[in-house]
Amino acid sequence: MLIINIKENESIDKALKRFKKKFEKTGVLRELRSRTAFEKPSVTRRNEIKRAAYRQKLFANDNY
Repeated sequence: MLIINIKENESIDKALKRFKKKFEKTGVLRELRSRTAFEKPSVTRRNEIKRAAYRQKLFANDNY
């Protein structure tokens, strides 16, 4: 359970923004979306490899 302490004279918008950041860090929504449809382990591995290759490509472009 997330608890956000609202500071004195703090607007609701700022408190809501802090709540959203904290909620996003927990990864609950990401987990929920991943569980909506089953993905075979081979497909999961393939996607991880694609993501890793993409990240390496970006890193290589930044450094060279």
